[in-house]
Amino acid sequence: MDFTIYNLAILLAAVVPSVLLHRIVKSYTRLSHVPGPFFCHITNLKRVYWVLTGQAHLHHQRLHSRHGPVVRTGPNSVFISNPDDVPAVYPVRAGFPKADFYKALQPYSPNKGTLPSLFSIQDEAIYRTMKNPIVPVFAPANVMKYEVFVDQMLQAMSAKFDIKAAGDELFDLGEWLMYFAFDVMGLMTFSKTYGFVESGNDVDGRHNTIFTYFKGAAPWTQITWLDQWVNKNHFLMRFRKTPGMAILGIVHKSVQERLKHGKGSKSEDSKDMLDNYLTIQQNNSAVPDWAPQAWVYSNVVAGSDSVGTVMQTFAYNLLTDPRTTSALISELRSASLSKPFPKYSEVRNLPYLDACVNEAVRMHPPFCLPLERVVPEGGVTISGVYLPGGTNVGGNGYVVNRNEEVFGSNVDEWRPERWLECSPEQKSRMSSGMLTFGAGRRSCMGKYIAVMEIKKLMPFLLLNYEMKIPDPKTHSVECAWFFKHKGILAQIRKRTEEEIE
Repeated sequence: MDFTIYNLAILLAAVVPSVLLHRIVKSYTRLSHVPGPFFCHITNLKRVYWVLTGQAHLHHQRLHSRHGPVVRTGPNSVFISNPDDVPAVYPVRAGFPKADFYKALQPYSPNKGTLPSLFSIQDEAIYRTMKNPIVPVFAPANVMKYEVFVDQMLQAMSAKFDIKAAGDELFDLGEWLMYFAFDVMGLMTFSKTYGFVESGNDVDGRHNTIFTYFKGAAPWTQITWLDQWVNKNHFLMRFRKTPGMAILGIVHKSVQERLKHGKGSKSEDSKDMLDNYLTIQQNNSAVPDWAPQAWVYSNVVAGSDSVGTVMQTFAYNLLTDPRTTSALISELRSASLSKPFPKYSEVRNLPYLDACVNEAVRMHPPFCLPLERVVPEGGVTISGVYLPGGTNVGGNGYVVNRNEEVFGSNVDEWRPERWLECSPEQKSRMSSGMLTFGAGRRSCMGKYIAVMEIKKLMPFLLLNYEMKIPDPKTHSVECAWFFKHKGILAQIRKRTEEEIE
């Protein structure tokens, strides 16, 4: 007996290190032809470190500056930076499924389990089941239905800004733009706001809860196997609460309240998104019971924070550049827009406004970590580098959107004119190469609504208020999955009737 145990121990002592060494060597050599830091060839820990610094976008940018458009960042992960490669990695047709990166972003609680969203679903069949029924809700032709909600929030925002203008106080404009984005989505989804604009603060810490959750989840996206063992461990989660649980609670409560009290007798045009979601689920047996919660979750999280981030990027860069501020105001004044609120039909095709939106979308994507996909069987060649099937590959929108060959040598500068001076072919190349709203068949469904919100809010503010940022240096950014602006401190003055006319 002792002899057998002894031999078994010797055997294990010899075999286990050999197996581990074999796996390390195999992992190293599989992508050894792809340039990148040596440490990244054997572990994902460097990726985790970059995220923990809160400046992963800059680390990734330096990586590509040093190693080129295709860089190995882990034993089985590669990042890309060439916008021309975006259609290949993020195709219109199925073929590059989402990697486990997305699973790590899903909130989890011991009681309710994991809640996937349209954004994080990996299974293509489930994705089709979840997406196809709600396509009409977000279709460009239906965007105008939601304009009334934006006008309602513009009215509320105007009342608050009039008070701030009278006091000539210095306030965080970025926070108020985020409040606006959240309350608009609250109206669109639930027919009621979160109360952010009315109270002038983050009610119940809802926005902070979302940011804190994703800041905590972001490192796990870089080492996903550990996420399942530690961060989403059913036993361990019973001893701690996370922001993800709070988000799940908000979503679950909202849906259950609507189911309890009913949708009421609303006209088709007055139905909110939750009304539509519940009707779709009840009329489609293929749609799972949890679908309305997943759809609402996407609205609460991605539909608010991402839009607010683009608004902040727009406002900060425009207001710190008098030349472009003057150019945009001139275009808006000559457009004879409706009062008190411009109609979307009046502003949607204004060239300089459109260029400013595109530039804001380009400069600071709301999500600043690579959107990882899995290379299909047979492999793919990206920028001359072959990647075998099973490799995780993705691009960081911040890096891809600042590619000098496609966007020009002044990519770090706010310059809306780049969208006006280029040829139609070049504009198409730039648009199809950006990763702000994702790309291909899994791109953001709500982008048309987001653009509508931005194109109504910014003209309204610029035409009714003179806004300035006295000290641009108070501004800073943090990348923790969500791209967070801080310290956009501004002063505003209510324009006179003569100025407005």
